[in-house]
Amino acid sequence: MAAVSPAPSQSPLRSSPDKWLPSLIGFRSRRVGFEPKLAAARGIGWKNCEKSTGWREQVRKKEAVRCTAEGVEKGMLMGGIGGETKITVPARFKVVTLLALVMCLCNADRVVMSVAIVPLAAKNGWSSSFLGIVQSSFLWGYVFSSVIGGVLVDRYGGKKVMACGVALWSLATLITPWAATHSTLSLLAVRAFFGLAEGVALPAMNTLVSRWFPTNERASAVGISMAGFHLGNVTGLLVTPVVISSLGISAPFFLFSSLGLLWLTLWESGAANDPREIHLISQSELKLIQAGKTESPARNDKFPSLRLLLSKLPTWAIIFANITNNWGYFVLLSWMPVYFKSVFDINLKQAAWFSAVPWGMMAISGYIAGAVSDYLIKAGYSLTLVRKIMQSVGFIGPGVSLLCLNHAKTPLAATMFLTTALSLSSFSQAGFLLNMQDIAPQCAGFLHGISNSAGTLAAIISTIGTGYFVEWLGSFQAFLTVTAVLYFATTIFWNAFATGERVFKEG
Repeated sequence: MAAVSPAPSQSPLRSSPDKWLPSLIGFRSRRVGFEPKLAAARGIGWKNCEKSTGWREQVRKKEAVRCTAEGVEKGMLMGGIGGETKITVPARFKVVTLLALVMCLCNADRVVMSVAIVPLAAKNGWSSSFLGIVQSSFLWGYVFSSVIGGVLVDRYGGKKVMACGVALWSLATLITPWAATHSTLSLLAVRAFFGLAEGVALPAMNTLVSRWFPTNERASAVGISMAGFHLGNVTGLLVTPVVISSLGISAPFFLFSSLGLLWLTLWESGAANDPREIHLISQSELKLIQAGKTESPARNDKFPSLRLLLSKLPTWAIIFANITNNWGYFVLLSWMPVYFKSVFDINLKQAAWFSAVPWGMMAISGYIAGAVSDYLIKAGYSLTLVRKIMQSVGFIGPGVSLLCLNHAKTPLAATMFLTTALSLSSFSQAGFLLNMQDIAPQCAGFLHGISNSAGTLAAIISTIGTGYFVEWLGSFQAFLTVTAVLYFATTIFWNAFATGERVFKEG
């Protein structure tokens, strides 16, 4: 191609900076000799490229997002002027760290009562059936706030709703010891209020992750957040017996409520409902987040009706998965210390250690599940297939493990089976928990609330039912078998009707 020198009036050095790039590109192509190849690769004429500022801007945007992604996936953003390099932590990593911390506190505050109830039951002479009622009182409030919290999150965003929830449940945690010494009725009321406040945590977390992370990073982000959630079990189970034996039964309640108020001071300045609302985020990271989303931004003023939501089988797949997950989860959460104490006759501190190991492994496996899920998505597998694989592992694994638990003869063997059950159940985080954002991103909080309310009702039944089964039959075996069968049945339904495609449109 013949080179044509520009007229002096059109010199790139005399024109505006916006006009330099085409001429410089032309100069570079003539010197290096790749103009024909580049034109062929782009599929457009070289002169058209020089005249098209729209094409130039599009390339700039794509290159900015691509380069940012390369840096962010390594855990850092690098940039600077004149060769100066600057490393900063991406804003979304700060947000997910705060989410992991608050989810840790969320579960630790629950577990305090699961440990403290052992000496309380001995002191007050509570039967196994009444102990189950006390344990389930948390769920009485939780079942109502799941839907309400989901709607509030969709309408007002996750930041404010999460902050209000933490403030209220920290207050409830603080006054629990007073309620326990005052009367049984006041204890049940405070625990129900505690559950009411904590019901907003999961919908808020799930929605915030969907706003702050591109699709191919969400499973890992949920894995990190839920790792904090499961480490809350470990923290509560290990710290509470030590603090009770050293400082009294009120001390752990005061400790964890104080930590909740401390977290609030960090949350106020370190998070936002949407990355576009915070000034601490870089433009390159913001572009990366927006470019990695498959759906348009959610509108908070129009939701599908409840009738429409319940008319679709993918919705029921999520509901049944949540029911099964909560059924098994709360049985193990509420009864594990009692199980080790009654079956193997070990003391409270030993029971706490045996109970804590499975939850610690669940935190690790939950992150692994998220990383595997994101890898499969990046590798080109469909969302539907990935969600089905993750959920199948999350239910079949625990079902088999609980059947094996019936034959455990030592605390160590029981811990191994429980560890396997809980570790594999964490794969559900990359299954039904993320699937809500897949099928209905504009009302995921509301859908989470509906499914979690159904799951909470199942948790109430399983928590109370375990107590009655143990009292009637003298062992945990029958209820563990029922739970395993439920895991297997729900796996079949999930694989038949779940989907990773968007089911509910806006408007």
